[in-house]
Amino acid sequence: MIPLVYHPEYDLNLGAHVFPAQKYRLIRERLADWPVHTPDPATDAQVQLVHTPEWTAALRNGTLTPRQIQTLEIPWSPQMARGFWLAAGGSLLAGRLALSHGAAYNIGGGFHHAFRNHGEGFCAVHDVAIAIRALQAEGLIERALIVDTDVHHGNGTAAIFADDPTAFTLSIHQQNNYPAVKPPSDLDLPVADGVGDDEYLAILQPAVEQAVATFQPDIVFYVAGADPYYDDQLGGLDLSIAGLTARDTAVFIAAMSRRIPVAIALAGGYARRVEDTVTIHTNTALAAYNTLSSYK
Repeated sequence: MIPLVYHPEYDLNLGAHVFPAQKYRLIRERLADWPVHTPDPATDAQVQLVHTPEWTAALRNGTLTPRQIQTLEIPWSPQMARGFWLAAGGSLLAGRLALSHGAAYNIGGGFHHAFRNHGEGFCAVHDVAIAIRALQAEGLIERALIVDTDVHHGNGTAAIFADDPTAFTLSIHQQNNYPAVKPPSDLDLPVADGVGDDEYLAILQPAVEQAVATFQPDIVFYVAGADPYYDDQLGGLDLSIAGLTARDTAVFIAAMSRRIPVAIALAGGYARRVEDTVTIHTNTALAAYNTLSSYK
């Protein structure tokens, strides 16, 4: 088993919303026998390693404008803000645990649409970027590779790390999907509507292996969206549950075969049956454990 990071307040308290925040609790229940670590919220100083003081304060205090809330696409509440701060602390803790254990899994996070000065698409703060910047500031890492397999392009990730030689951003995503404007990642792998398991893996696997071998990161942050699934409400790809596990395994092999630690965050997942989303995310943890075991 690999370390899990989880907090009951990861639930963003969104009410009736397409984002199934209850999935975090359900994943934890599926992995009830695994070791779990409880994160502290990120500090405001850590959040501001990535985000502007103005955006940080607006989120903290609930002073977002109607336009900012419209772009964010989720309502503000104190519980929502705390959930994002905890997710950032969770991804940072997962990074630390991955460095010591080879892999770790944050049952949350992956909020890759957050920009320095605003949020988009259900993402208020960029937990993975905050984790990377904090680990760099602590001298624990120098170089990080972000592999993003969410069905949606990681636009916030690309913008935050643009022209940064200490980070390499890779995004495989459905081209004809949100967001409309896609800032360039270091490596973008746009795929057409309806792409299934075999074609997807044929695109992803060599690209990830090349990125890991060439960039030689100190850590990989894996943003493991469940939404390339064929029955996802916000996706248009055709991957099966088995295909998504093969996707995860390909990423883990590329890193773990070279003894590079992997920290996992979850990103999106909007299957018509929430149980399918939970299964996909749970399988990611199992694939990480199985792959790491084979390289120890």
